[in-house]
Amino acid sequence: MNKKAIVSDAELEILEVLWSAGAALNSAEIRTRLSKSWERTTVLTLIQRLVKKGVISQEKRDVYYYAPCIRREDYVKEETKNFVDKFFKGSSRNLAAALVNSEALTKEDIEELRDYFNQNC
Repeated sequence: MNKKAIVSDAELEILEVLWSAGAALNSAEIRTRLSKSWERTTVLTLIQRLVKKGVISQEKRDVYYYAPCIRREDYVKEETKNFVDKFFKGSSRNLAAALVNSEALTKEDIEELRDYFNQNC
């Protein structure tokens, strides 16, 4: 995947379908697995955008099949880094402080995070 490729929310839905499938799918299969009822042409447009961005690959069989060029975990990691860089000057501590200050985290969430960090650090 081109690291500078920006994936829209709609394109991300296509990617989520491909990631969850674990195998290449054709456009009809992608469309039936989407949570939204998009027109065939809309799905094809989104697929072609992702192909142009290098985010998914296409393979000609009887019809075209599409597969992601990046694992979901790697995509989330890269997007998280971009988010932290953009909004928190690259500081995870600033992100955590913003979450606590916004009251987005419950006491239970904080305890779970504390346990996670104690076990993994």
